[in-house]
Amino acid sequence: MAADDLIPVEGVVTEVFAGGAFLVATEAGTNVHAHLSGKLRKHRIRVVLGDKVTVELTPYDLTKGRITYRHK
Repeated sequence: MAADDLIPVEGVVTEVFAGGAFLVATEAGTNVHAHLSGKLRKHRIRVVLGDKVTVELTPYDLTKGRITYRHK
């Protein structure tokens, strides 16, 4: 799958799980189970409860995604 197939969605972190997993409430009203991307882990960017983030979803499963950006 190419990078242009991914669907970027903005949302707010509503729950934090162990191992870098999060539950993100999107603007469309759905909940997405997301994990941190490699760049966020590499640069040790902290994502906490209530942060506004950008999640990339695949067109195959819209309930799972990857957090790629934390808004300031």
